[in-house]
Amino acid sequence: MGDTDRRPETAEALIRTLYAEHGRSLLAYATRLTGDRAAAEDVVQETLVRAWKHADDLLDGKGSVRGWLLTVARNLVTDRARARAVRPAEVAEVEDRPPVEGDHSESVVNTMVVMDALDQVSPEHREVLVQLYYRGRSVTEAAKELGVPPGTVKSRSYYALRALRAVMAGPEAEVAR
Repeated sequence: MGDTDRRPETAEALIRTLYAEHGRSLLAYATRLTGDRAAAEDVVQETLVRAWKHADDLLDGKGSVRGWLLTVARNLVTDRARARAVRPAEVAEVEDRPPVEGDHSESVVNTMVVMDALDQVSPEHREVLVQLYYRGRSVTEAAKELGVPPGTVKSRSYYALRALRAVMAGPEAEVAR
């Protein structure tokens, strides 16, 4: 038996910490892969169960914990897709999303970095960026949605992008200036 059997409180604390630190990103990633929030929640739960079972490997400090979690989640989604593909369909399944193909970890990491950076800018800046870049709205549409004049949307987007760049550059960029 592994160390996790002798230290269940350590493994449980690890899972709580993993969920607190990576749960949101993991759910966003799984939702993107599955296209279904409920299925994504199942994938996150199973990923955390596997993390609990392999707590010793995660505690040894080798490699990226987030990378490990994302890999497990991707493998679970892939395994589920393969299982659906080999079993006969009892009811016609509608596939309106592309199958999971290849390794797109770089785009996932970039998305997570941007999501983390968005959490660090002001709510007003975040709202404008979400409206313009994630929802694809024009300045006029975003202004209407946010209940502010179009000039305010333009100004906020300018300063929001500056703030986002500063957050993403990190503290070492501040020292270099």
